[in-house]
Amino acid sequence: MKKIPMRSCVVTLEKLPKKELIRVVRTPEGNVVVDESGKVNGRGAYLKKSIETFEKAKKTKILNKKLEVDVPDSIYEELKSKVGE
Repeated sequence: MKKIPMRSCVVTLEKLPKKELIRVVRTPEGNVVVDESGKVNGRGAYLKKSIETFEKAKKTKILNKKLEVDVPDSIYEELKSKVGE
């Protein structure tokens, strides 16, 4: 039986399988990117794939705290477009 990697959503604090979450990363250069592969170098934070979660993250600025950098609004727009697909 294969082990399923579990991660916690920084907004809802739910433990979910890694595939059900989306990762946002602060790269060593200080850029913030949405990491679909899960392999980008840098400090990462996981979010549940839902519009409500992204809006709550934006309102509470939790990603700014977790990634220790100001997250641009364009990242939240990119997250919403990924879920809309």
